Formats: sequence, structure tokens, C-alpha cells
Amino acid sequence: MSSIAETIHKLHTELPPDVTLVAVSKFHPVAAVVEAYRAGQRVFGESRPQELLSKVLALRESASASGNPESYSDIRWHFIGHLQTNKLKMVLPYVSMVESVDSLHLLQAIDRWGSGNGKTTDVLLEYHIASEETKQGFSADEIREILFSGTQYSHVRIRGLMGMATFTDNESVIREDFSRLVTLRDRLLPEAGRHPNLHGGFGQLSFGMTHDYKIAVSMGADIVRIGTLIFGERNY
Repeated sequence: MSSIAETIHKLHTELPPDVTLVAVSKFHPVAAVVEAYRAGQRVFGESRPQELLSKVLALRESASASGNPESYSDIRWHFIGHLQTNKLKMVLPYVSMVESVDSLHLLQAIDRWGSGNGKTTDVLLEYHIASEETKQGFSADEIREILFSGTQYSHVRIRGLMGMATFTDNESVIREDFSRLVTLRDRLLPEAGRHPNLHGGFGQLSFGMTHDYKIAVSMGADIVRIGTLIFGERNY
């Protein structure tokens, strides 16, 4: 059994059944995705539109060549990086969720694309919880404005929030960052179902990566995004 398969099996055993593991395959070859898939992994995360599209097409071609067009059809792709609006057509037809909606401009563009292409996209709003100013995301007030404003997004389902903690080994800092994410979600939940953009399916939280996913799970993460632990260091 490969190290990828061993790690996938370990994580599937370790994580609670209600926590979704996103295997972050960005910067890793299609062969690594196939190894993880054969080990039972079905949700993968990508952060670059061209790379996502190339992997989708490569897997389709491989399935067709093998005579089994259903192979890999149950993969659920999550887009987890900064998404430019001119790259939507490379991403939205293929993903089950965009976790990294970090601007009103992007949210509006996804909604317009969905209207024109007959698809409603599940998204998470990225909440800027880290101390680094270079990280993307909304403030808490901006998130409230999106959810409670009169503007309705008919081709977007806002399923919850995503966040990335400050990059540090200080566990107390990480917990403080994650706590802000959990607290905001919990304050919004009582209003779920009462506003067009805050429907009853709202409430998912995506936080935690290779170095801090155990903390995230202990604090109630619904989705964890793990790459290096599964696939090793990135192949840039």
C-alpha cells in the first residue's frame, strides 16, 4: 500500500464520520489523485483553475480509455483558492463547491454565471480570521451585509463559512482565530431560513489544514482541507 493510501485510510478512521476530508491535490500530479481515489477518497481540493480543468479532463480521458466512463464520476471537486472572475468557466462547471468566495464582486459573478448556465453553486464565504493582512476574506460585518441585505442570489447557495488561521505554531493563537469563525457562524444560525441568502442549509464550517486540523476538528469543523500530510511537499 502506498503512503498516500495509508494516510487516507488513517484519516478516514481518525476523523469523525460527519467531518468531510478534502484532499488538497493542488500542485500534485493526476497519478496522486488516482492513488487517493483508489484508497476511497472522493473529495479533492484545487486552487488554480487551469490545474483543476486539466485534472478533470485527464481523468475523463483515462476513464474513457479504460472503457469505464463512470470511473471518477463520483469525485467532488472543491475550489479552495483565489478565483478570478475571468476564470469561472474553467471552474464552475466541474466543482461541487467554491470554498473561497472572498469578495462581493466574485459572489455576484458566480451568481451571474449560474443564471446564464443553469447551475446553482454551493459556496462558502471566506472570513478573514488570521493576523496576516495578505490573506483574503471578508470582515464579519461584510458577511452580515451579504446575508441580510435585500440583494438575493438565486444561483448561489451560501452554505457556510471558511477560514484560515494565522500561520504559527502557537496553538492559543490558532484557537483564537478558529473561535472567531465558530462564533460568527453560531451567531448567524438562529436566523437561518428567515432570509433569502441565509437558507436552512447554512452552517457548514471549513477550517483546519495539515498543521492544525486536529485543533479544528476538536472545535467543530465540518470540513478540513489536508494536502501535505497526504501527498507530501508540493511539486511546484
